[in-house]
Amino acid sequence: MRTDTIAAIATAMSDSGIGIIRVSGEDALMIVDKIYRNSRNERILTKYATHTIHYGFIIEETEVSENVIDEVMVTVMKAPRSYTAEDTVEINCHGGILMMRKILATVICAGARIAEPGEFTKRAFLNGRIDLSKAEAVMDIIHAKNEFALQSSVKQLKGSLSDKIINLRKDILYEIAFIESALDDPEHISLDGHHDRLSAKTDHIMKELNGLLDSADDGRMLREGINTVIVGKPNAGKSSLLNILVGEEKAIVTDIAGTTRDTLEEIISLGGITLNIIDTAGIRRTEDIVEKIGVDRAKKISENADLILYVVDSSLPLDDNDYEIMNMIRHKNTIILLNKSDLNEVVRENDIYDMIKGIDRTLNTDKTAENEKCIIRTSTKTDSGIEDLVNAIKDMFFHGRITYNDQVYITNMRHKEAIRDTLDSIVQVKKSLELDMPEDFYSIDLMSAYASLGRIIGEEVGEDLVNEIFSKFCMGK
Repeated sequence: MRTDTIAAIATAMSDSGIGIIRVSGEDALMIVDKIYRNSRNERILTKYATHTIHYGFIIEETEVSENVIDEVMVTVMKAPRSYTAEDTVEINCHGGILMMRKILATVICAGARIAEPGEFTKRAFLNGRIDLSKAEAVMDIIHAKNEFALQSSVKQLKGSLSDKIINLRKDILYEIAFIESALDDPEHISLDGHHDRLSAKTDHIMKELNGLLDSADDGRMLREGINTVIVGKPNAGKSSLLNILVGEEKAIVTDIAGTTRDTLEEIISLGGITLNIIDTAGIRRTEDIVEKIGVDRAKKISENADLILYVVDSSLPLDDNDYEIMNMIRHKNTIILLNKSDLNEVVRENDIYDMIKGIDRTLNTDKTAENEKCIIRTSTKTDSGIEDLVNAIKDMFFHGRITYNDQVYITNMRHKEAIRDTLDSIVQVKKSLELDMPEDFYSIDLMSAYASLGRIIGEEVGEDLVNEIFSKFCMGK
């Protein structure tokens, strides 16, 4: 680990009211002391107590004079009680790109170097102040798209995930130590009854791991958003639905069928849920080359969607185009919106179910998609049914609710893979127990599980992975 002193702009590069330049390292106080003067023109920053803030000026020295660059407040935080666990100084200056860059350049000239992306948080991890899961939570906080994602990331920063992983590792390590001790000293440590106790322990650990894995998809969608695609025939009300959800006129709406010929993407927050929503071209058989490209694109995008919102014009009978759409989405998470419910309704819920059953019979399958579909009556003209849509999404993806309390969500793919590897190892322990294999076999798989969990908190990771994780951080963090 490099231990030289680093510096970077820690606030957004914009014309804001206040900017912060962060300096960290064993020479941080001495370096800033070269360019800082208090109100009495004294250079005594190194003498100040930790966690204090001081008024003064940043000075640029020339051969003949000292020029004031800016009026500042300087915060002193001495090791180990700082973000990086190193001596840290934060210069609070007037905002503005030019001013922040000027002060940063002065700090660099005084002896610091430009920090690499994420290097402050990387030092916090390497110095043992936070583990790797907490470090990754910092980036999740910065990029949070909704209240849930923010709350979940803050909880992980406070140790909700770390605590669970550490406790699971303690349980596994105890079993490893017990087996190894019993094998080394069988005269004093008996394995009688251990088989049943270890079997019960593996059941408990498997339950905990499965709970974490079950939360992973919910966590990903709540953090990154549900990839949602609006499909339907032309002029069914897809673009009107998008405009209602977004809260402004994003899509062109006319009475002319086929107005939307390409995709339109928006990110919206709906009842605390983020939807990465895509409006698509109306799906129908057409000879128009441009419209056909849009239809093909709508079909392709739908294949990878987490959620399909299928908008049906309930004032017109179902036709072959509806049959094609239902066949396309029959095994996708779908909410069917019977739109234009303010008009004379020709299509009702039973008509939708009958067409789905007809598709099942045509395909000669016993599996029915009927129970997989939620049908809601809506009107994009009167905005009715939107609250029912929000509740339906929560029911479909989050068991009817989004919890902010004690639930630990896995929101990181790296963590999910490590937990899956851990579960595979514990399953092997369970199989060995069922086959009454020698204790050495248990120990090997328990050690593998212990190491896999260690990857989450950084106990079992290499330098290359650490560098890759922190390279994704922004400058100044």
